Amino acid sequence: MSAELEAKRRRLAAIEHELSQVGARHDVAMSAFRFDEARELQRRITILERERVEIEAVLPAAAAPSSAAPVPVRVGSRQVGRNRRR
Repeated sequence: MSAELEAKRRRLAAIEHELSQVGARHDVAMSAFRFDEARELQRRITILERERVEIEAVLPAAAAPSSAAPVPVRVGSRQVGRNRRR
């Protein structure tokens, strides 16, 4: 099971990489008014996005790292202009 999940994670990473490259090529094609090329690239993007959704549905959600202690947050207002000279 672990090897199968690892293979799916590797495929997901490859899909993300290819999507970024194909998306950039699509943007260039659209900017250059090469609509036939852009249409073919859009078809490839659609296929890759479908595959990505299918793989993400099978993979378990990544657990967010939890910190041992909460991080203190200070909320307050600063009084700007109090020492401002006129």
